[in-house]
Amino acid sequence: MTLGRILLSLIVLCSFLTSDAQAPETSGPSSNGIITEVSYVPSIAQQLKDGTFIPAEERTGDQEMNPKRRDGNRVVPGKGTPLGDDPLYELQKNSYTFKSNPPLLVFDADPSNGSTPSDPTGAVGPNHYLGAWNTAFRIFDKDGVPLTPEASLSSVLTGNNLGDPIIMYDKWADRFIITEFDSSPNGFEMAVCAGPDPVNDGWYLYQAQFTTGSFPDYTKFSIWSDGYYVTANVNNGANGDRIWVVERDQMLNGLPAQYVGFPLPGIATFGFYSPQVLNVTGGEMPEPGNATVVYMQDNAWFGVSTDHLKLWNVNVDWNNINNSEISGATQINTETFTGVFDGGSFSNLQQPSGPDIDCLQATIMNQAQFRKFPTHNSAVFNFVVDALGAGELAAVRWYELRQDADGEPWEIYQEGTYTSPAGGKHAFAASMAMDANGNIGMAYSTVSSSENIAIQYTGRLANDPLNTMTVEETLIAQGSGNDPSFRYADYTHCTVDPVDEKKFWHIAEYFDPIRKDVVGVFKIAPDLNTDVGVVDILSPTTSTMGTDESVTVLVRNFGIDPISNVPVEFTLDGGAPLAGIITEEIAPGAMIEYTLTGTVDLSVTDQEYELFATTLLGTDQDATNDAYSTSATNLMPNDLGVVYISEPIVGDEQPDDEDVTVTIHNYGGTTHSDFLVGFSVNGGTPVIETVAGPLGPGEYMQYEFDAEADMNGIGDFELNVFTSLTDDTQPDNDSYIITVPKNVCQPVSNCAQGDGIRHLVLENIDNISDCGTNGYSAFLDQVAALNQGNIYDMSITTEHGSQFVRAWVDFNDSFTFTGLETVLSSTEIAEGEGPGLYTDILPVEIESDDDLGEHLLRVKTNRDGTVPGNACNGTTFGETEDYKVIIGSVDLLESILGPNDIEIRTLGDDRFQIYFDSEVSHDPLTFQVMDTQGRMVVFNWIYPSNGVYTYDLDMSYAASGAYLIRIGDDRAGKIERIIVQ
Repeated sequence: MTLGRILLSLIVLCSFLTSDAQAPETSGPSSNGIITEVSYVPSIAQQLKDGTFIPAEERTGDQEMNPKRRDGNRVVPGKGTPLGDDPLYELQKNSYTFKSNPPLLVFDADPSNGSTPSDPTGAVGPNHYLGAWNTAFRIFDKDGVPLTPEASLSSVLTGNNLGDPIIMYDKWADRFIITEFDSSPNGFEMAVCAGPDPVNDGWYLYQAQFTTGSFPDYTKFSIWSDGYYVTANVNNGANGDRIWVVERDQMLNGLPAQYVGFPLPGIATFGFYSPQVLNVTGGEMPEPGNATVVYMQDNAWFGVSTDHLKLWNVNVDWNNINNSEISGATQINTETFTGVFDGGSFSNLQQPSGPDIDCLQATIMNQAQFRKFPTHNSAVFNFVVDALGAGELAAVRWYELRQDADGEPWEIYQEGTYTSPAGGKHAFAASMAMDANGNIGMAYSTVSSSENIAIQYTGRLANDPLNTMTVEETLIAQGSGNDPSFRYADYTHCTVDPVDEKKFWHIAEYFDPIRKDVVGVFKIAPDLNTDVGVVDILSPTTSTMGTDESVTVLVRNFGIDPISNVPVEFTLDGGAPLAGIITEEIAPGAMIEYTLTGTVDLSVTDQEYELFATTLLGTDQDATNDAYSTSATNLMPNDLGVVYISEPIVGDEQPDDEDVTVTIHNYGGTTHSDFLVGFSVNGGTPVIETVAGPLGPGEYMQYEFDAEADMNGIGDFELNVFTSLTDDTQPDNDSYIITVPKNVCQPVSNCAQGDGIRHLVLENIDNISDCGTNGYSAFLDQVAALNQGNIYDMSITTEHGSQFVRAWVDFNDSFTFTGLETVLSSTEIAEGEGPGLYTDILPVEIESDDDLGEHLLRVKTNRDGTVPGNACNGTTFGETEDYKVIIGSVDLLESILGPNDIEIRTLGDDRFQIYFDSEVSHDPLTFQVMDTQGRMVVFNWIYPSNGVYTYDLDMSYAASGAYLIRIGDDRAGKIERIIVQ
């Protein structure tokens, strides 16, 4: 993409991103108090000398630190936008990037503690780096050399090492601060260093009186001019405390300090939430007051109609605490994003082996950062999104907000979605900050099915094209092992060096091969006086090209000084160079387009040419970033094709007329308008329509057909969508074909001639039945109790011979029946026989490690041939019947979950109330909804009220079809089935 096209797209983007709505009402404090019990804790050096030092507790890799105490947001399946790829995905994907220098310093801060997650945090000061993880901390010099042993948090936060620490460095007071939450009583604790040296100075401890009502999960701390601000995932009701402020000036002097709590008016939460107050990164402090709280709101959640940010301003009056107030929420609409992974569950991203790990959805990542400039104030923050409409690719949605002056309204200045440039690699768990020059540094974690967790960084210079990260992905540390838990660090932490205000210090969790916390130091700002290079070749690019193509390059001044008279050279396939000199001055950090004299011949159709351009300035102090290379292909002029079908949705199994929406790509070099596209169903008569366009070379567009596809009926429907362009030179890429099953995983077979099951007996199940509609019946009120490690006799009676029988148990409650869940392999009854009454006893085998609890049992027959391995596939003659089994004794299941079944209360419009009266359980249980593809569309925790668990399930946006509901824990569960129309 050329710089001009990038800038044009940004103008269009910015034209609709500032839709603000201000809630008019403010709210006063919901609580306040004063912390009078302030204690002094001796320095770490003194503790070591006195023998009172408390070393870090040894933890093993089998220990889960601080198990999740949070439920997810109320996700509405099928609701939310975008329906396809993230709208900012292509912008980042097509942006230019330049090489950065390797990290300045990398060291393992916590090299030997295998427990997970570690929740690493750290802050850099003038002479020290203080790093912490769930129950411990350590102090280093700025070369990464430890100055202390690894210390328990309780060595400073006396009597408590519960965890979730946050480390801060208050530059304006030259003090380090250590924080953590507490559960006895619920609250949090802060230790403020009494001087600038965290090794040799003592600590002022604020501990016992700082209570929060409910447990303050996921506490996040921020520095502002008039206080230290705290947010938490806490449930204190709509008008209760959700944010707290403590009196900074008093705490810095070890004096009794006031605190005040506020609600967050207008926030939509139905589970976990993680707002953050902007933390002042460096530079000058803002004026007291108007501290801003920020949170994201996803329109896939119940009660949220538009993807947006919510912001609140907090003003504290320490002289009269009752004058303090928090504003109503300001809404800033954003580009659409998908922030939900796996229905809201915490097991999301695949690694080479081991469980899928948590991507940390619905979370403003640590920290949201503020910086003051002479002309404006900036705030930067991020959260994870899914970048792909088809499939799953974790990416970082990041923002820079700006306001003209302290207390003025915030607006989105730039907004981007960053993906790892390596295909299929997730980018998540990011932390970002801004240096004194307005450059952004962002470090993050990556993982994929083939690459272990790694820590990377990217960034952008202040005057780079907006909405993009322009620094190439640069490695800090590559892991060699897998996370043994689905838990991954709940946060990471990036801070800016207060000495030069340019170096970024980041700490994160990886596995090499056991869990470690690594610190990486990197810099985006230039170091060299003279440094220039080519960062892009703007033309020629892949298109239809000829014999005399001009060459235009983009050259950047990476240095500190202005520069001019820069020699530039270009070669095509290593041939004779084109040369030129940029005579005009290039300002520091600026870029300039330069067209060389002469042209090049790229006229051979379908040939890929290698393009190379470089600067040749003799005084350049870094030759590693001088050159840029790419390739360009001379395209045939006419080549269109369909590359993706977004509707109908595979998984919407209810027979119906279906909308058809596709993505069309112009592979060729000519812009096309008024071209033909069509579709056919099962090879029938094609539907042809005209697309107005225009569709330029290399561009994609989405098209929704006016006509619908007739998919009324049971079975598989093959949908073939194609372009029909006159003189298309590559017809083999015109079409895209998908198969849409319409069976609600209720296989269709003919059992009218006696095929199938007339009588089935298995332990408690004794069922006589006629041929079901379309050869399928569900008898979920009949349940067999089976024990692990046993083989049971199942009696099958059929009215036709040559009947093969197969059975599955859906042990993992995924609503799919895999080969590993087969309990009876395909076995024939009455070989070679015709009509008649035949009975056989067949073995059903339950392994010793099969999952306990309630599961679906599927028994399926087929005449004259083995039963298909796909339990959803129909056969010509046969039948399918579904039952339930309990693995483990009924008494065991009832001891865990009680005797009652899940009750489904239909409310209309595909809305359901799920009701479960346990009678015995008083603990939180997991609530899951699975579709017939085995995808989790809802995951949440539910809590009992007088022993009754309820969940209001909105499936009105979901694809029609069958879904499996499971309520239980990791020991056992109960299931029910619903149909969405």
